[in-house]
Amino acid sequence: MAPVRTTGAVVVAAAISISMALLSHFLVSGKTNLPLSKQSKKKKRSKSRNGLTDAIGNTPLIRINSLSEATGCEILGKCEFLNPGGSVKDRVAVKIIEEALESGDLVQGGVVTEGSAGSTAISLATVAPAYGCKCHVVIPDDVAIEKSQILEALGASVERVRPVSITHRDHYVNIARRRALEANEVASNNKKDDQMDGKSLKQINGYPTVENCEGSSLLNNCRGGFFADQFENLANFRAHYEGTGPEILEQTCGNLDAFVAAAGTGGTVAGVSRFLQENKPNIKCFLIDPPGSGLFNKVTRGVMYTSEEAEGRRLKNPFDTVTEGIGINRLTQNFMMAKLDGAFRGTDIEAVEMSRFLLKNDGLFLGSSSAMNCVGAIRVAQSIGPGHTIVTILCDSGMRHLSKFYNDEYLSHHGLTPKAAGLEFLGMQ
Repeated sequence: MAPVRTTGAVVVAAAISISMALLSHFLVSGKTNLPLSKQSKKKKRSKSRNGLTDAIGNTPLIRINSLSEATGCEILGKCEFLNPGGSVKDRVAVKIIEEALESGDLVQGGVVTEGSAGSTAISLATVAPAYGCKCHVVIPDDVAIEKSQILEALGASVERVRPVSITHRDHYVNIARRRALEANEVASNNKKDDQMDGKSLKQINGYPTVENCEGSSLLNNCRGGFFADQFENLANFRAHYEGTGPEILEQTCGNLDAFVAAAGTGGTVAGVSRFLQENKPNIKCFLIDPPGSGLFNKVTRGVMYTSEEAEGRRLKNPFDTVTEGIGINRLTQNFMMAKLDGAFRGTDIEAVEMSRFLLKNDGLFLGSSSAMNCVGAIRVAQSIGPGHTIVTILCDSGMRHLSKFYNDEYLSHHGLTPKAAGLEFLGMQ
């Protein structure tokens, strides 16, 4: 009796087994925009990561379906709101603290100070304990109240101050810088013997570490202060040049035509744009700029403002916008690292309308800067036409924007009540 032929069944079973393995890898990887053939070559990640800081980065890149279908482009969003601290600034916080620890400007027990409109402060307060450090932040008193509530819940000490020009000594950034100096002065005044167990103590910002110092909540461990300086510290740029940019290029398999984002400190748009253009010069990179910011003029005209408009001469705070954390009227060291092909203007009402459109059509609950970035993605799509792939940054969620950006009464008071049924606010039907 002839043996039963099982070749077909074996082939089918093998094909099913391979297909299921590939599908499982596809689902676990979370990179839904990569072909399976590309994903199968990637190394599997370990099942666990080493602590909180190791969970930062490698965020998903998702297709924003409603915007893609409306424009004929593939519009992708880098989900930075899925970082442990809830924003893109987690990357920056880790990089700043790690570089400061490596240089000796900061040691465990030190106090990291920062002036921030919210997200960077929250990220620093989130990750600082993982390095054995504390955090003191200075924020403008007109930012959403939930941001300071989050900071205090995270254990940071918080100063809310009146918004003024950066040229004023009491601008929140300048106060944060002073707080670091004050922490060092306290450390110096209360220092003990600089020898312990016959070994020399490490110097922090020129001062030896000391223990058991009495003082304010900011200075209670007296191991010196370190000013994070997110606007000028190029660790900000490096966080995105070494992390966010490479991730985007890998996740798109290099099939990317344009990148767009707003700028606050400038670190994200600079780090990502420079990395992308150095590795694929054909990728176009753009800025989307909110009301009150001079960066649009700088990119498109080469001049940020007239002498009459310069900070320090304005009678009112120039940042008259509901989009917190983006827009600036000076050139930072981080922004100067950017490689940009152009810029677009965005408005407050466009950001508000975009946030509601994405919530209704995609289930994306995004913060104000994320919404503005999506406005930028539409502007880029309108500029370069259909058939292209565009990436933007989804910086944070709407959870820390409830009292202003998602507050109907606040928006109505400022004439920003959303009314659009679709994307007509961007000239699309």
